[in-house]
Amino acid sequence: MTVKDLKVGCQTFTWEMLGDRFTGGPDDLLKAIADGGYAGIEITDTMIGRYAGKPTEFAAALKASGLTLVSFAFGSSSGFTLKEAIGKDVETAKRWIDFVAAFPGALVSMGSATVVSEGPRDGKFAIAADVYNQAGELGRKAGVQVAVHPSSHHNTLLFDRADYDAIFALLDPDLVGWVPDTGHILRGHKDMADTLTTYRDRIRYIHLKDVDAQGTWAMLGKGVCDTPRVIEIAGTAPNFNGWLVLEEESDTAAADPAGAVKTNRQTMRGYGA
Repeated sequence: MTVKDLKVGCQTFTWEMLGDRFTGGPDDLLKAIADGGYAGIEITDTMIGRYAGKPTEFAAALKASGLTLVSFAFGSSSGFTLKEAIGKDVETAKRWIDFVAAFPGALVSMGSATVVSEGPRDGKFAIAADVYNQAGELGRKAGVQVAVHPSSHHNTLLFDRADYDAIFALLDPDLVGWVPDTGHILRGHKDMADTLTTYRDRIRYIHLKDVDAQGTWAMLGKGVCDTPRVIEIAGTAPNFNGWLVLEEESDTAAADPAGAVKTNRQTMRGYGA
């Protein structure tokens, strides 16, 4: 895959992270992302708003905006690590898999396993893997790929390289893919290129974002992320679908979300994408 084959999407967390300060809805997100020059969108369960349960209406809104649904991302208050919540989490996964089935090629991205209860940390990997694998099987039956998105946020179970190794050892690679997030990897461990290369077969698409040397979110190209190297590795990943999804969590984006994502899209053009 060449740089010219890459497609660039935008994640809606840039607005979601504002909390009550964002008073708009999903149509405002579609407009901002389309106006920013993106071809696709990854939207979350928090931001889907009035389109939840209405895939036909959402498809029409996407078409009118000239956008493709890259992926639908969701999380759980259980952090996918509570044994008693497995059934409910799998039901939620099925709900969103059924929604995404209306969008050919779109994926379901499941949030990072997170510690929300007492008890040994090591034992929580098996619970999370059970949820992810069951969701992956539901996805297989529905023709929708399911992938896991590790993070570096508070209490994540999937922070450093040992955590990545532990969860991937428990996941069925035929059922559950990986959405590597460059910023989260760099915050948890410095071997981003090695991590991407080691698990390249699991990569489905990529979250591209930047951090500075202290691990603080930075605008794309302003931190330590080696974007050309990421693109190079992605090009060798056999299951990579070509989508680079830009996600921006910096203070710059908090002040002007639409302006920040537009600037990041311009930065990507400098990399040829």
